[in-house]
Amino acid sequence: MSADTKYLLETRHLKKYFNTPRGLLHAVDDVDLAIRPGQTLGVVGESGCGKSTLGRAVLRLLEPTSGEVLFDGEDVTKMGKPELKQFRNRAQIIFQDPYASLNPRMTVYEIIAEPLVAGHLRKSSAELEHDVFQMMDTVGLAARLVNAYPHELDGGRRQRIGIARALVLQPQFIVCDEPVSALDVSIQAQILNLLMDLQRDRGLAYMFITHDLSVVKHISDEIAVMYLGRCVERGPAKAIFANPLHPYTQALLQAIPVPNLSRRGMRREILKGEVSSPIDPKPGCRFAARCPKATDACRGQDVQLTDRGGGHFCACLAD
Repeated sequence: MSADTKYLLETRHLKKYFNTPRGLLHAVDDVDLAIRPGQTLGVVGESGCGKSTLGRAVLRLLEPTSGEVLFDGEDVTKMGKPELKQFRNRAQIIFQDPYASLNPRMTVYEIIAEPLVAGHLRKSSAELEHDVFQMMDTVGLAARLVNAYPHELDGGRRQRIGIARALVLQPQFIVCDEPVSALDVSIQAQILNLLMDLQRDRGLAYMFITHDLSVVKHISDEIAVMYLGRCVERGPAKAIFANPLHPYTQALLQAIPVPNLSRRGMRREILKGEVSSPIDPKPGCRFAARCPKATDACRGQDVQLTDRGGGHFCACLAD
């Protein structure tokens, strides 16, 4: 990472471990990331790789085990309650399931107004009402739905409520935790376009967590690929799609369906072998058990990210 580049958010050696009956689960293990203002970092990987845990640890919804989370130069992990409250106004999250993340006993108005009410950020009910209706209009919710309950709405409208709730505090940074994976394909496109429009208009920075590479290609400036808690490749989105360096990234890209009958015979690398356990993992590349290029050197020591040029980093010993 360039020392003279201004980042809105950085993680340095960020770790989040969980105690289990079988040992220590390394959900996020020594992850370094950086996001510039107004840009999107896509975080991709299989289910269970630690993507969502990373997003929650960055916001301190889960307390990191160790490491630093720098937001505008301040370490979030060392903030007390007053500083953390201010941080919450500047960094928000959009959850994966728009139904599970909304209080079924609250109306659309109450859900969007709740962050402002809890923070005592508006002096009068008139100001509060103005902001709620303005936010509904911003995310494409009709004013007639103001007294509706979540169960009365479809998935797309529920997710718009979640987006409005995140935006109402005027944040600079939003963790988007698979915000379209629970929606129909046609609705996914609408929500993605809305998020991109909001980013353009408000200068928002996103950490966009997803397992769908076609989505991350559409929305991301940079991409970080995770495997069993480790970041195995990171770089500009165009570079990663044009020249994936890590065997795991290559396998992910080859798994994308290609709607072209002339490419039906295209050779695809099918991963074999068992997924390593993230509980007390042994030193070495965690992908080695499934990697066709693995050697003994891959299994004896942890493999660190190295710069391959142009800000494209890869944690792999094979060339």
